[in-house]
Amino acid sequence: MTTSDLLVQGQPASGPAKGVKQIVNDFSIQIATVNGSGSQSANNVLLRSIFRMGVPVSGKNLFPSNIAGLPTWYTIRVSKYGWVARKTDIDVLIAMNAETARQDVLSVCAGAAVIYDETLKLNELRQDLTYYPVPFDKLAAATGAEAKIRKLVKNMVYVGVAAQLLSIDMEWVEKTVRKQFAKKVKAAELNLNAVRVGFDYAASSLTKRDPYHIEAMTATQGKIIIDGNAAAAMGAMFAGVTVVTWYPITPSSSVVEQLIDYMKKYRIEQDGKANFAIVQAEDELAAIGMVLGAGWAGARSMTATSGPGISLMAEFAGLGYYAEIPGVIFDVQRTGPSTGLPTRTSQGDLTFIAGLSHGDTKHVMLLPASVKECFEFGIEAFNIAEQLQTPIFVLSDLDLGMNNWMSEPFDYPEKPIARGKVLDASQLEELGGFARYKDVDGDAVPYRTLPGTNHPTAAFFTRGSGHNEEAQYTERPDDYENNMLRLARKFETAETLVPKPILEGKGQQKVGIVAFGTSHWAVLESRDQLERESKLATDYLRLRAYPFTQEMHDFVARHERVYVIEQNRDAQMLQLLKVDLDPAQIVKLRSVRHFNGLPIDARSITTAIASQEGAGK
Repeated sequence: MTTSDLLVQGQPASGPAKGVKQIVNDFSIQIATVNGSGSQSANNVLLRSIFRMGVPVSGKNLFPSNIAGLPTWYTIRVSKYGWVARKTDIDVLIAMNAETARQDVLSVCAGAAVIYDETLKLNELRQDLTYYPVPFDKLAAATGAEAKIRKLVKNMVYVGVAAQLLSIDMEWVEKTVRKQFAKKVKAAELNLNAVRVGFDYAASSLTKRDPYHIEAMTATQGKIIIDGNAAAAMGAMFAGVTVVTWYPITPSSSVVEQLIDYMKKYRIEQDGKANFAIVQAEDELAAIGMVLGAGWAGARSMTATSGPGISLMAEFAGLGYYAEIPGVIFDVQRTGPSTGLPTRTSQGDLTFIAGLSHGDTKHVMLLPASVKECFEFGIEAFNIAEQLQTPIFVLSDLDLGMNNWMSEPFDYPEKPIARGKVLDASQLEELGGFARYKDVDGDAVPYRTLPGTNHPTAAFFTRGSGHNEEAQYTERPDDYENNMLRLARKFETAETLVPKPILEGKGQQKVGIVAFGTSHWAVLESRDQLERESKLATDYLRLRAYPFTQEMHDFVARHERVYVIEQNRDAQMLQLLKVDLDPAQIVKLRSVRHFNGLPIDARSITTAIASQEGAGK
């Protein structure tokens, strides 16, 4: 059977029905498939082909926490305006999962286009949609693929159908497929053939009746696509990390998996020996213990985990804080408590990490909002950890870590590595000795030496129990109190080292917005909606770290009302702000929360703020 045998004569899918206004480069595509069906490659080809046409895109994967067999959805947002936050409305649906097809069709907006397997007979469900039935099984068979891999080939068939209906340039589709399967020539040809079968079928058998259309732009010229976990791994490598310990957990595993690939490629010496160690520990508790051991020995060390792993790390985090040992922990947040929704996103670890461990503890947190900041903070976290001699937490989330994002290319780091207050043998000889936990310079950060330093006064004990300035064991109340007060002052020093918040707007509006992390992208779009629809102009401060700096205090002081946007139930960022602010400023704070596990969208923010503003402020 050939492709032509399957074609039903019809008008080419070249444009919308007569009288239908085109919607160009401003819609969303959702592909509904089954986890483990091989659709990830096809979805990636679709996303990157549009990107190669110069059109801004973002891709969000909603997948189950099992290995295979459950429903999964992938959403591509196409936006000529550059909006990349999740969009709740679905304009083009590719329904490939029989179990969810009915609900998928019922959930799309009126006027949507639905590409579906003709055996599902979805056109009977609603009358306000445009339907494109496709005989996917027959088309997959026509590709010549073996029966056992036809279910994989079907995915590339829908890429071809979508490319024809949406006017995606086949030249870019072909280049994307070849790059996707660059190391597998036969696989590339098989998948390209499947794309062409779908494309040809749509051209000859489907009449274009929906308004959605893609036209080439230049908005993505010079940009890259990468996920946040890969970017963070790259940053850690550039930072000079030499010891990496981990225990696999979704959604952080690919941080270390990518780092393994990078280090094998770029950090193997000419003699074939690695100048790094990457160790899979028996659990997260062991992983952070190894990080602190390596940090004490002078290595730049890190681990990557998520909320449940952070829970196990609490005791060692307190040791790192109190004994003053550098290390970096990447927390790619997911929902909780307990197992929660392991493959859904959240910003729910803030208050937990801020005081992680028992007793009085304060930890520094870096809050990247983009893949570029994942890279940059992946570098800076190691510098700050050594400058402050303390664990540093980098809080990403599943949305940022595992999804593909557009970005400007990363800048090659030119800033020298900052090792902080490390004394070498010549300095020790000049000083005649040092006290490990003594504040010499008034910044509350003591000096340290590294094991192996060739000087009799270099060695020191590191104590997680009570100690004085000389690191000697003590239970004297005044020694403990003085040490704890110094650690509190060191947290103030951290304010001078962490990334400053970024202000958007002139700071002259009555209403301000505070957000952080991936909420940033929905806030940008929401501010535009608020100004267009409600004539409400806002200022916006994006927080990038904890502890907060003076810029946060100044921003709240300048505004009558400040909306704090976050993705958790308990308004955790709001809680942290309240601890820092004066009571007179606290009353200005309002909360906008989103915590259903899906990435926050602009419309939810717009509705929440407009509602509160309209309710008497």
